[in-house]
Amino acid sequence: MITFPNAKINIGLHIVEKRADGYHNLETVFYPLPVYDVLEFVEAKEKTALHASGIHIPEGGTNLCLKALDLLKENFQLPELDIYLHKHIPIGAGLGGGSADAAFFLKSVNDSFQLKLTTEQLCAYAARLGADCPFFIENKPVYAYDTGTSFEPVELDLSSYYIVMIKPDIHISTAEAYANVSPQVSDINLKEAVRLPVQEWKFLIGNDFEDGLFERYPLIKSLKEACYESGAIYASMSGSGSAVYAIFKEKVNVDHLQQFGKVYYPTIL
Repeated sequence: MITFPNAKINIGLHIVEKRADGYHNLETVFYPLPVYDVLEFVEAKEKTALHASGIHIPEGGTNLCLKALDLLKENFQLPELDIYLHKHIPIGAGLGGGSADAAFFLKSVNDSFQLKLTTEQLCAYAARLGADCPFFIENKPVYAYDTGTSFEPVELDLSSYYIVMIKPDIHISTAEAYANVSPQVSDINLKEAVRLPVQEWKFLIGNDFEDGLFERYPLIKSLKEACYESGAIYASMSGSGSAVYAIFKEKVNVDHLQQFGKVYYPTIL
């Protein structure tokens, strides 16, 4: 079965507090972004193996798709699989590509082998893999809180806007991003702010990771400023990674932004 895991962007991201278990409570809005990986699996003749292509996946650690299979095998008899993953979603960019791959893999295995897992059960498996992984099970705009695994539906449609995403050649780990933030409760109600016209977001909705990371990586700050200079009505770093997305009222030529990194045009893919 072939599936196409998509990316996501964060609209606003507030780090509320550090928990006793070492994780952080946060609030954000997840919105699906049409930039895709390609994922396929078939039954293997030998042991389960991951075959990766496209963007290079850094060495170290176990791929989340393999971890997802191990979790399912705790409760189900499943065959060994050859998993083919073509990476197109940038890595270390705050776009949730790895989480999307794992969530789509869970859904595909559930369908292919008729495991009859409910959406709630799939989300429970996904939550064991990563904080934003459950979002990709239903893959609809949500207000996310707690560690990013508790959701409330959000009525939000950006399909009439022109969205551009730029990924500098900078990889930011989650640990590095959190090392530069001071958790605090925001005085902005994100659920209400995101309902306002997009052109008002610039004055209300921010990403708590930006200040610390902009100081460390001034190129990302310059990129965001260049997006606004190009006519964006809202621009932000997505999640804890280095990618910046910009929302425009209409299609514009932003080829000059290639000086900052690779430019993606999700609305026209």
